[in-house]
Amino acid sequence: MKIQGIEGMSSDQLRFELQRGAKLVCYHYCVSIVVMTFRRSSDAYSIPAGENAVAKGLPWTLLTLVLGWWGIPWGPIFTVQSLVVNFKGGKDLTADLSAAMSRAMPALAVAAKP
Repeated sequence: MKIQGIEGMSSDQLRFELQRGAKLVCYHYCVSIVVMTFRRSSDAYSIPAGENAVAKGLPWTLLTLVLGWWGIPWGPIFTVQSLVVNFKGGKDLTADLSAAMSRAMPALAVAAKP
């Protein structure tokens, strides 16, 4: 999974930022084409402590507002669901990705030993 905003960070730096209160979130969006509606999630984003997560998700919210509600019947339903998630600051993936990093690090340490 690609995480936006952590380019050039080591795993220790990422762990430090998460301990300071940073979050890893994804945003939902919806696109409709008359009778077909697609609901998807964005890549994960790193939201530093103190930064507004709702503002970071505005492009996905605007995409949903413009293109999401057209499809019948799922367009309006998926649009409202996506907007609720985005206005709550996105879907928080911090715990899941932190747990995955914790599981991966011991395996890498064992593999690195001669």
